[in-house]
This record gives sequence, C-alpha cells and structure tokens, in this order.
Amino acid sequence: MAVGLDGSSNGSLLPLSRGKMTTKYGGHAAASSCLFQMPVHYPRYSKSDYENMPEWQLDRLLSQYALPCTGSLDQKKRFAMGAFLWD
Repeated sequence: MAVGLDGSSNGSLLPLSRGKMTTKYGGHAAASSCLFQMPVHYPRYSKSDYENMPEWQLDRLLSQYALPCTGSLDQKKRFAMGAFLWD
C-alpha cells in the first residue's frame, strides 16, 4: 500500500487526465502540473556541429534541456559546448 501525496495510505496512485491523480480506491490526490520532460538521450553533436549550428536550432536544443537561451549567438554556442561537450 502506497502513501498518498497528502500522507494518507489510501492505495497506489494511478494517472488520470490533465495532471490529476486518482488512487486505486477512487480517492483523488493533487499532482504537479510540470510540462518539462527531460530528453532521454544526451545530444551527440561535435564541436564543429555547435560552431556551425544555426541560432534557431541552438535555441531549440537548449530549451529541450531547460537551459537558458539568452545572449548572442556566440555566447549560446559557447554555453552549449560547455554544457554538452566533455572533451
């Protein structure tokens, strides 16, 4: 038996629609309405890929990982290389 979000032990939580949760016994519990979903895979771009990447693609990549995408194009490229390249 699982403990509900309110601390009660009313059964395990089962997903419902629109961020609501229900227990297997029919009770309801509040759920987070977070829309961010971390991508499963790490980006596999090389340094030259980042250096030649257009700004729209770089903005999209950074936003997929919930990283800030502000500043000049050069700043964004350096930030992305620092975040995703380990060499």
